[in-house]
Amino acid sequence: MTARTGHPYHMHDAIYAQPGALRLLTRANGAALGAAADRVQRAARVVVTGVGSSWHAARVGELLLAGVGGLGWRARAIHAFALARYWPALDAGDALIAVSHRGTTRDTVAALGAARAAGAATIAVVGKDAAVAADVTLRTVDQESSETHTVGYTAALALLAALAVAVGGDDATGHALDSVPDLLALLLGQESWEDIAARYGERRRYYFVGGGPNAATADEAALKMHEASYVAAHGFDAEEFLHGPWTALTAEDALFVVAPPGAARERALTAARVARAIGAPVIALAAEDDREMADVAGDVVALPPVPEALSPLVAVVPLQLFAYHTALRAGANPDATRAESPAHARARGLLAR
Repeated sequence: MTARTGHPYHMHDAIYAQPGALRLLTRANGAALGAAADRVQRAARVVVTGVGSSWHAARVGELLLAGVGGLGWRARAIHAFALARYWPALDAGDALIAVSHRGTTRDTVAALGAARAAGAATIAVVGKDAAVAADVTLRTVDQESSETHTVGYTAALALLAALAVAVGGDDATGHALDSVPDLLALLLGQESWEDIAARYGERRRYYFVGGGPNAATADEAALKMHEASYVAAHGFDAEEFLHGPWTALTAEDALFVVAPPGAARERALTAARVARAIGAPVIALAAEDDREMADVAGDVVALPPVPEALSPLVAVVPLQLFAYHTALRAGANPDATRAESPAHARARGLLAR
């Protein structure tokens, strides 16, 4: 794919491709989802693993499988680095779900290999042309032309949600999941993302706060800011933010709070109130009728009504767009993860060692 040197970068196209991509996933993976659900249902323990954005997806997947899938304590997310190097090997009665867009992440591949050697069931959630050795492979999307992955992330979330629905037989959540592509299409057309970036795109630091499944959304948003616009950004679980990190917040920073209806919303609202008291601008992603949040936030992005377990699928997209338009304002190439910098190019060569 030809590199782009101006807007729209490939990241922009990938963000707007998400509704169409998600519409095709369940049908394209129908047989594999059934086979994966069968293995997960029979497993004594189910571990979900990954690195980077895939790790954030794995954390959402843990809660989906525990709740929607009905697995409870049998589901656990473990970072691939720790799983491959520190945790005991899985047993033959266990199952491993490994998430990796390219299928080449070193520790994820190592964890898959160890699980297969132990006789555990293995399920890979990977891009369409990724070559992995697993009992069942769920395919997301084509490899992205942008190094800042977006549609690959939401596709992995959607497949993990579909797997949880199949495992738990939760038809209500399944119907809600089917509605997500259309809701995303509406969301993408609602806001002037350039205006939001213009108002908040030159802050000193960015804090992203969410709870429950959206603690991972906060971390994913911070990662997109790092990758796309090269700015200082931090993601926090809402309770962890209130346990100390809030003291570093200043009026020169900005706080994004992910607060759809659910168990985490109360503490997310508290985080927003703390930021306002300090003088930092607050941008909230919340229900359209959340008047308490509207009273605190300078801007509210109205999230479409979905179960909290599925809310990371819709909440992450406005944050992807903010990272993209902040990159444009900074003159950064959001596709390249700083490949144009000689110093960073030298550093990149050290990553695989």
